[in-house]
Amino acid sequence: MNIKKVFLIIALFISISALRAIEYDQNVSAIISLKTPGNYAKSYPLTLKELNANGFNYMLESDNPLPVTLFQNVEDKGDIKRITLYIFAAEDIYFNYGELVKIGSYHEDCLFFMPGFWYHKNLRSPKEAPSFHTSDSWVVREDRLSTPLTSIFDHKKNKQYSVIRIDSFKSEALTSHKEGEVILSGKTSIGYTGFENSDGIATLSFGYPYKEAPKTYIRKLTLAPSVIAFQFLGKGESLKLVWELRENNVVSFSDCVKSVWQYSYDIYKPKPVETIYSTDKMKEVLSNFFVESFVDDEPTKFYSGVELQTHDCKKRDVAEVGFVGRTLLNAFNALEYGEDRHRKDLIFNANSIFDSYMEHGFSDAGFFNEVIHYQRNFVDSVHSIRRQSEGAYAVLYYLDYEKRHGRRHLDWEKRIKNMLDMFIKIQKSNGSFPRKFKDDFTIVDDGEGSTASATLPLVMGYRYFNEKRYLEAAKQSVKYLETDIISKSDYFSSTLDANCEDKEASLYASTAAYYLALVTKGEEKMHYADLARDAAYFALSWYYTWDVPFAKGQMLGDVGLKTRGWGNVSVENNHIDVFVFDFADVLRWLSKIYKEQRFSDFAEVINTSMRQLLPYEGHMCNMGKPGFYPEVVQHTNWDYGKNGKGYYNDVFAPGWVVASLWELLTPKRAEKFLK
Repeated sequence: MNIKKVFLIIALFISISALRAIEYDQNVSAIISLKTPGNYAKSYPLTLKELNANGFNYMLESDNPLPVTLFQNVEDKGDIKRITLYIFAAEDIYFNYGELVKIGSYHEDCLFFMPGFWYHKNLRSPKEAPSFHTSDSWVVREDRLSTPLTSIFDHKKNKQYSVIRIDSFKSEALTSHKEGEVILSGKTSIGYTGFENSDGIATLSFGYPYKEAPKTYIRKLTLAPSVIAFQFLGKGESLKLVWELRENNVVSFSDCVKSVWQYSYDIYKPKPVETIYSTDKMKEVLSNFFVESFVDDEPTKFYSGVELQTHDCKKRDVAEVGFVGRTLLNAFNALEYGEDRHRKDLIFNANSIFDSYMEHGFSDAGFFNEVIHYQRNFVDSVHSIRRQSEGAYAVLYYLDYEKRHGRRHLDWEKRIKNMLDMFIKIQKSNGSFPRKFKDDFTIVDDGEGSTASATLPLVMGYRYFNEKRYLEAAKQSVKYLETDIISKSDYFSSTLDANCEDKEASLYASTAAYYLALVTKGEEKMHYADLARDAAYFALSWYYTWDVPFAKGQMLGDVGLKTRGWGNVSVENNHIDVFVFDFADVLRWLSKIYKEQRFSDFAEVINTSMRQLLPYEGHMCNMGKPGFYPEVVQHTNWDYGKNGKGYYNDVFAPGWVVASLWELLTPKRAEKFLK
């Protein structure tokens, strides 16, 4: 079919209307870069020529003759403008197309949002990661983002502008280089999106195929030179690309994030992932971790869940209470499951862990020895509020379970009460908790980003011990979250291996408010519910609404991984994982309170999608042992040190992964405890 006939056919199906909110032809510029193999690319600015025929709004023209013809249509849908670009090749070409839309706001008046990657100006992140510390203009490949979208929020005009890519995203191609000009080995669906400062005016930037500038982010705290990819289009072939521009009124950055998530969800409509893995099957396979990771030849018995190699999953010497180890929560899960399934091995091992930690697992002051390296004869003397809280949280579940089965552990109760009392002692006057401290309460890291983790055991301690001072401390902690975190939309540094904007800060904040809502009534309950909902939108913004494409030969694609429902981690750690714990329960509860079906529906997406990489015989997903679920799942052009997109880092921590999945598979655990 010749190009003229293609034009006529397309014209029959395209509706044309004028653009109202943004004067499209006055605020848009475009460029196409063409590369001849073995030569540097040449870039050609394009101007929009308005058309009255052929079924197109615009032809994009260059001052130079080009071996390619470009037409564009703009469909007006009120506050949304759908931009459809058609590219027709008169000769074989390798191209990269880009478009800029000035939004009419001063760059300095704006905040920026790219879901799961960029919040405000990323100033919580160090200069070695993408942030305004390095540049005030950034474009990135779409698969870095939980939704391929950029939003600009003018906080003086209370206006939000966004661009989102519309595609089926089925293809990806390998490249021989990760920086500079690269020709793709095949077809990719991945373009780019971002924002630029155009002579002081904020500008949405987008195009295809991908490029990253001024830097590309290749691994943790490692920026590299920019990259621009070139897609092949054969003579006589055509390509259609679609984006939506959206302009709407919002009152805050928080409202911006909420609006974007709802809009993104409605665009992509993520559905649950069809898998064969029932909850029973998941737990049966995951329980192998409790067996094969168990270490019984050290003073504290533990599950080896830190610093393992993916290829063999051999046990290591590190015992860790919380964070990535989660040995006490795994012990409780193993005990509960063992008794339900009459597994004496699981019961014995779990009880030996609790007994040994009771005897050997505490510092002189009564905090957990939260990280012990046995072969190196090293016990970390620096405590973290997060690990201590997660340890206390696990023990409280254990104590409640045991008491309901007629077994009391008064020594453990005394230990946990003492620990919660020390939490209150270290709590600051503004309700927050320092990130790290020592036995003598001297502060090592005064950062307050992990505060929400302490709320959970305080609320649980209030319910278990009927001690109102724990409830008051929990309320003070959430008052801090409300004032300094949620109201400022500033979720940062909850994780212990990064200092930046991260998913876990918003997830923990939402869960903390949810816990308080479960133990309060009336207006107070709804106040905490409102806070949980506000924080939940930020947590949700980290979770993928779409399926990232992988190239053939990239293992994750070869095994069929669908990324929808998986969460990106942080600005520093640009990979996806299964960190969810209580969050699916929070979403289901919020869905009932606020009649928001999207919440419960997406909880089901999370619940099904995170089952996909279950390693068992015949479906090992490149893992060394069944049940050792992968952690650092690298879904974009980034690695934690090894292997890159489509694979895992070679070192991983399955301890927290198994614990997270187990809680996902055990719904309403907190509600049952607190009610």
